[in-house]
Amino acid sequence: MYYKKYFKRPIDILIALLTLLLFSPFFILITFILFIQNKGTVFFYQERPGMNQTPFYIIKFKTMTDTRDKEGILLPDNERITKAGDIIRKLSLDELPQLINVLKGDMSLVGPRPLLFSYIPLYSGLQLRRHEVRPGITGWAQVNGRNSISWTKKFEFDIEYVEQVSFIFDMKILLLTVYKVFKREGINQSEDRPMEPFNGNN
Repeated sequence: MYYKKYFKRPIDILIALLTLLLFSPFFILITFILFIQNKGTVFFYQERPGMNQTPFYIIKFKTMTDTRDKEGILLPDNERITKAGDIIRKLSLDELPQLINVLKGDMSLVGPRPLLFSYIPLYSGLQLRRHEVRPGITGWAQVNGRNSISWTKKFEFDIEYVEQVSFIFDMKILLLTVYKVFKREGINQSEDRPMEPFNGNN
């Protein structure tokens, strides 16, 4: 309880600052590459629900084009991702700008991943509890399968995290995240077969 109320936020700020400093060469390089590739558009912004469903704009590196079909509908992700974007995603570097969200107080390093506002009416009362804490760059669901598990299982992991937030739990998730990124585990659907949208039944 004391960790969640008094210490989690300062630790988030400290680690986010140190990580941004450590990865600043990559941040600058990716910004330069995307600035040229995307004709000046480096970042992708999308409104997401945060703690207590408060809206905020998540920040990611823009790894896809905005190409649409004849009806004006965006093409599938795997048809819009750029060559540089594909590499950035495989290295999970597209998430790096979310450290800015952490510094702003929109997100935490660890917590349930921020999804879409359109999903909120589809949640059960229990699943809505995922908004009792700040959303995270990584979370308990991400280190337990990410895109390789069902939505139902993801939400079970999210609620388990909400009920058991602690310093030890956060450090465990952060260390497992680093391990999973290097091992490329749990993301077998991320390129050609993306995770299906949540429809309330999966």
